[in-house]
Amino acid sequence: MTWVCALSLCASGQESNEGGTAAVIRALEHQWVDGQSRNDNGALDMIFDNSLVYVEYGKLISKGEYLLRVKAAGPQISQIVMEPMTVRMFGKTAIVVGTYREKVVKGGKPGVMRWRFVDTWVFTKGGWVLVAAGAAPVTPQ
Repeated sequence: MTWVCALSLCASGQESNEGGTAAVIRALEHQWVDGQSRNDNGALDMIFDNSLVYVEYGKLISKGEYLLRVKAAGPQISQIVMEPMTVRMFGKTAIVVGTYREKVVKGGKPGVMRWRFVDTWVFTKGGWVLVAAGAAPVTPQ
Protein backbone atom coordinates (compact mmCIF):
# COMPACT_ATOMS: atom_id res chain seq x y z
CA MET A 1 0.00 0.00 0.00
CA THR A 2 2.99 2.33 0.05
CA TRP A 3 2.24 3.44 -3.50
CA VAL A 4 -0.78 5.43 -2.29
CA CYS A 5 1.34 7.36 0.22
CA ALA A 6 4.01 7.99 -2.35
CA LEU A 7 1.55 9.55 -4.77
CA SER A 8 -0.17 11.48 -1.98
CA LEU A 9 3.08 12.92 -0.73
CA CYS A 10 4.41 13.90 -4.14
CA ALA A 11 1.78 16.65 -4.23
CA SER A 12 3.43 18.43 -1.30
CA GLY A 13 6.01 20.03 -3.55
CA GLN A 14 3.41 20.83 -6.18
CA GLU A 15 0.72 22.65 -4.20
CA SER A 16 1.19 25.78 -6.27
CA ASN A 17 1.40 23.84 -9.53
CA GLU A 18 -2.27 23.23 -10.29
CA GLY A 19 -1.49 21.06 -13.34
CA GLY A 20 0.77 18.75 -11.32
CA THR A 21 -1.63 18.62 -8.41
CA ALA A 22 -4.56 17.86 -10.71
CA ALA A 23 -2.59 14.91 -12.10
CA VAL A 24 -1.99 13.63 -8.56
CA ILE A 25 -5.70 13.96 -7.71
CA ARG A 26 -6.66 12.11 -10.91
CA ALA A 27 -4.20 9.34 -9.98
CA LEU A 28 -5.78 9.09 -6.53
CA GLU A 29 -9.25 8.85 -8.12
CA HIS A 30 -7.97 5.91 -10.20
CA GLN A 31 -6.41 4.33 -7.09
CA TRP A 32 -9.78 4.57 -5.34
CA VAL A 33 -11.49 2.78 -8.24
CA ASP A 34 -8.73 0.17 -8.35
CA GLY A 35 -8.91 -0.43 -4.60
CA GLN A 36 -12.68 -0.77 -4.71
CA SER A 37 -12.54 -3.14 -7.69
CA ARG A 38 -10.13 -5.38 -5.79
CA ASN A 39 -12.00 -5.04 -2.46
CA ASP A 40 -8.75 -3.61 -1.04
CA ASN A 41 -9.85 -1.81 2.10
CA GLY A 42 -6.21 -1.18 3.07
CA ALA A 43 -5.72 1.01 0.01
CA LEU A 44 -9.06 2.75 0.51
CA ASP A 45 -8.32 3.37 4.19
CA MET A 46 -5.18 5.29 3.20
CA ILE A 47 -7.04 7.42 0.64
CA PHE A 48 -10.12 8.24 2.75
CA ASP A 49 -9.99 10.72 5.61
CA ASN A 50 -11.35 9.30 8.87
CA SER A 51 -14.18 11.85 8.76
CA LEU A 52 -15.17 10.95 5.17
CA VAL A 53 -18.79 11.66 4.28
CA TYR A 54 -20.13 9.81 1.24
CA VAL A 55 -23.58 10.32 -0.28
CA GLU A 56 -25.10 7.65 -2.51
CA TYR A 57 -28.78 7.30 -3.45
CA GLY A 58 -29.44 10.15 -0.99
CA LYS A 59 -28.03 8.19 1.96
CA LEU A 60 -25.15 9.47 4.10
CA ILE A 61 -22.42 6.84 4.55
CA SER A 62 -19.40 7.08 6.87
CA LYS A 63 -15.92 5.82 6.06
CA GLY A 64 -16.48 2.75 8.23
CA GLU A 65 -19.80 1.94 6.57
CA TYR A 66 -18.28 2.39 3.11
CA LEU A 67 -15.36 0.07 3.90
CA LEU A 68 -17.70 -2.56 5.39
CA ARG A 69 -19.83 -2.43 2.24
CA VAL A 70 -16.79 -2.87 -0.01
CA LYS A 71 -15.56 -5.78 2.09
CA ALA A 72 -18.96 -7.50 2.02
CA ALA A 73 -19.62 -6.80 -1.67
CA GLY A 74 -17.32 -9.46 -3.01
CA PRO A 75 -16.43 -9.43 -6.69
CA GLN A 76 -19.75 -7.99 -7.94
CA ILE A 77 -18.11 -5.15 -9.80
CA SER A 78 -16.09 -6.70 -12.55
CA GLN A 79 -14.83 -3.46 -14.03
CA ILE A 80 -14.98 0.28 -13.34
CA VAL A 81 -13.97 2.66 -16.13
CA MET A 82 -13.26 6.29 -15.29
CA GLU A 83 -14.39 8.80 -17.86
CA PRO A 84 -12.95 12.32 -18.22
CA MET A 85 -13.00 14.34 -15.00
CA THR A 86 -12.44 17.97 -14.11
CA VAL A 87 -10.25 18.97 -11.16
CA ARG A 88 -10.74 22.47 -9.75
CA MET A 89 -8.32 23.79 -7.15
CA PHE A 90 -9.30 26.11 -4.29
CA GLY A 91 -6.14 26.56 -2.21
CA LYS A 92 -5.50 23.23 -0.48
CA THR A 93 -8.84 21.82 -1.60
CA ALA A 94 -9.57 20.05 -4.88
CA ILE A 95 -13.07 19.45 -6.23
CA VAL A 96 -13.38 16.68 -8.82
CA VAL A 97 -16.42 16.32 -11.08
CA GLY A 98 -16.72 13.42 -13.48
CA THR A 99 -18.42 10.21 -14.53
CA TYR A 100 -17.59 6.53 -14.52
CA ARG A 101 -19.09 3.30 -15.83
CA GLU A 102 -19.17 0.05 -13.95
CA LYS A 103 -19.92 -3.39 -15.27
CA VAL A 104 -21.97 -5.22 -12.68
CA VAL A 105 -23.52 -8.63 -12.27
CA LYS A 106 -26.80 -8.59 -10.38
CA GLY A 107 -28.95 -11.66 -10.07
CA GLY A 108 -26.59 -13.48 -12.43
CA LYS A 109 -27.18 -10.94 -15.21
CA PRO A 110 -24.45 -8.61 -16.48
CA GLY A 111 -25.18 -4.93 -16.86
CA VAL A 112 -23.58 -1.49 -17.01
CA MET A 113 -24.28 1.45 -14.72
CA ARG A 114 -23.06 4.98 -15.34
CA TRP A 115 -22.49 7.36 -12.42
CA ARG A 116 -21.80 11.08 -12.02
CA PHE A 117 -19.68 12.04 -9.03
CA VAL A 118 -18.38 15.03 -7.08
CA ASP A 119 -15.39 14.41 -4.78
CA THR A 120 -13.66 16.78 -2.37
CA TRP A 121 -9.97 16.28 -1.57
CA VAL A 122 -8.02 18.26 1.03
CA PHE A 123 -4.25 18.56 1.31
CA THR A 124 -3.04 17.85 4.85
CA LYS A 125 0.46 17.46 6.20
CA GLY A 126 0.14 13.75 5.34
CA GLY A 127 -0.86 14.36 1.71
CA TRP A 128 -4.15 14.45 -0.18
CA VAL A 129 -7.15 12.73 1.43
CA LEU A 130 -10.77 12.36 0.34
CA VAL A 131 -13.08 14.14 2.81
CA ALA A 132 -16.42 14.16 0.97
CA ALA A 133 -17.87 12.41 -2.04
CA GLY A 134 -21.17 11.83 -3.71
CA ALA A 135 -22.31 9.75 -6.65
CA ALA A 136 -25.63 9.43 -8.44
CA PRO A 137 -26.68 7.12 -11.25
CA VAL A 138 -26.93 8.77 -14.65
CA THR A 139 -30.25 7.97 -16.20
CA PRO A 140 -30.47 7.58 -19.98
CA GLN A 141 -32.25 10.46 -21.69
